[in-house]
Amino acid sequence: MTTFRDRSDVLAELGTKLTIAEIIETLIDGPVPVRFTAFDGSATGPEDSEFVLEIRNPRGINYLVNALGDLGLARAYIAGDLIVHGVHPGDPYPVLRAIQSLKFHRPSALTLVTIARSLGWERLRPVPPPPQETLPRWRRVALEGLRHSKTRDAEAIHHHYDVSNAFYEHVLGPSMTYTCAAYGEPDWTLEQAQENKYRLVFDKLKLKAGDRLLDIGCGWGGMVRYAARRGVRVIGATLSAEQAAWAQKKIADEGLAELAEVRHSDYRDIAESGFDAVSSIGLTEHIGVHNYPSYFRFIQGKLREGGLFLNHCITRHDNTRTTKAGDFIDRYVFPDGELIGSGRIISDIQNVGLEVLHEENLREHYALTLAEWCDNLVENWDACVAEAGEGTAKVWGLYMAGSRLGFQRNVVQLHQVLGVKLGPDGLWNVPLRPWWNP
Repeated sequence: MTTFRDRSDVLAELGTKLTIAEIIETLIDGPVPVRFTAFDGSATGPEDSEFVLEIRNPRGINYLVNALGDLGLARAYIAGDLIVHGVHPGDPYPVLRAIQSLKFHRPSALTLVTIARSLGWERLRPVPPPPQETLPRWRRVALEGLRHSKTRDAEAIHHHYDVSNAFYEHVLGPSMTYTCAAYGEPDWTLEQAQENKYRLVFDKLKLKAGDRLLDIGCGWGGMVRYAARRGVRVIGATLSAEQAAWAQKKIADEGLAELAEVRHSDYRDIAESGFDAVSSIGLTEHIGVHNYPSYFRFIQGKLREGGLFLNHCITRHDNTRTTKAGDFIDRYVFPDGELIGSGRIISDIQNVGLEVLHEENLREHYALTLAEWCDNLVENWDACVAEAGEGTAKVWGLYMAGSRLGFQRNVVQLHQVLGVKLGPDGLWNVPLRPWWNP
C-alpha cells in the first residue's frame, strides 16, 4: 500500500509541486483524522468530518512546517491563521479528542526540498510566533537567569497569572480558585466542589480556631479566607502581584484582616515558623523537580513538632518520563513548569524526615473542573476577549480543553499527599485512622 510519505517522495523525484493539502499529508503519520482545507483550494481528510481545520494563509502553513506538532498547530491557531470550524474557541475539547491520535513526523530531505519549492523558499523562513508565546528555555537563561531562581520564577508566574483578575473571574467563577476541585458527585456545581476541596484540605490538616496556617502559593487567597473564616490565623504567599492585591482586598471586604494576610512574596522569603499546618495547593508544579528536597525541607522547618502539611499538585502517571512540559505548555502556559510522578514526591517528602500519612489521586476531579472552566470561558467569551485579547482567550481554551483530555486519558494526575513532622520520640499525635470525610 502506498503511503502519503511514499507518494510525496515520488512527486519530489518528479519535480512536482505539492498542494497545501499534500504538504499536510506528508507531515502526518497515517490517515488524516479530520478535514483540512487550505487557501489554495486543496483539501484532505474525511469529507464528512464533523470538524474542518482551515489553513487561511501562507503564515499558517509556515508555522506547521517549521514547528511540527502541537507547537506549530498552536501558533497557527492562536494567530488566527488556522480556523477550526465546528467547535467554540472557548472549548475546543471535541476537536482535540478527534485528533488525539494525530502524529507528525519529519519528512525526508527530498520532500522538504519539494515543500520549499512548492511554497517558495521565502515563505519557509521562520516568522515571529504570536505575542502570547514566551521565549524558549535556552533564551530565558540569558535574560532571566537560571531556572527556578527567584527572578526567573517571578517572571514565569507573572506570565501565567498576571493576565487580568477580571479575566480569571470570568473563567474561574466566584471562588477564584485555580486548582482542582473535589466533587462529591459528578453533577455538583463548580462552586460546591471548590468549597468542598477547601473543606477537605482544612479537615485533613486538622485545623481549628486559634491554629496557625501557612499557605504557600496561595493564589487569590481562597484557602486563606476559608481557614480565617473558621478562626485560623493564616499567612498566604504568592509571586503574583495581581493575585496578592485582589486577595488582600477580599480579606478586607470580608472583615478577616485580623486573621489573614496574603503577601506578594517568594515562599522562600517567609521568615515566620512554628506553624500548626502548611498547605501547598498547586505550587509544586512550578518549583522544579530538582528543588523538591529543599522545598520539603523548607516546609519541615516551618512546622512545629506534630504539625501537618498537605501537598496538592499535578503529577505524571509514572515516575520515569521527562519532567519537562511539552512545547505548547512551556511556551504559552507554564514557563519552566515540571511534572513527575507522585512516587518521586512521596520519596522526597520521606527523605527529608517527614512522615507520609495519606495520599489520594483526584485525577477525574480535575477533568470535571476543567470542563466547568471551559463552560465559563464559552459563556463569557466576549468579555474575556475584551479583557485579554482573542489570542490569549484562545490559549486558555486550548490549554484547558487539552488538559481535560490529558486527565481523562491518564496522561496526568492530581495527587494530595498528607504528612506530619514527628517529634524526636517518633510518636503520632493524630488519630489512628483518617479523621476527615472524603
